[in-house]
Amino acid sequence: MLSNTLNTNEIKNSAGIEVEFTRLSSGERQSEFAQINEPPSALHRLLIKHQEVGIGLKRRRRSMYRFNKTVVSDVDSVTPVTISCYNVLDAPVGALLTAAEMANVIAECMSFCASLGASTTILYDCTGNGAKVLLNSEI
Repeated sequence: MLSNTLNTNEIKNSAGIEVEFTRLSSGERQSEFAQINEPPSALHRLLIKHQEVGIGLKRRRRSMYRFNKTVVSDVDSVTPVTISCYNVLDAPVGALLTAAEMANVIAECMSFCASLGASTTILYDCTGNGAKVLLNSEI
């Protein structure tokens, strides 16, 4: 289980600067975190949810985390808009004995988003191949 306060570089922004979050709520299969000291009009949230369906070999788990950030529009400086980014792992947990292959696809998503191939450095500035795909609508 994650700690109630994420404040030791668990989360960084595009400048590589730590963003601190604290747990607001927690249920059996979900949690919500808020950025520490967020303004009431500019919510910045981390949501984590898990769902399992099926039985036996057909059992699947869908795990998701999502960041939502509300900012003021650059266009009219009045309208609040929300930006969301999330990762989902949909896995046939009933047919797997270990998490090894799940870890492989998570690693592939992370490396695609935060690297340029041969690099081993994490690119928080969103210049990694996958980040550029998302930011610039690239194919």
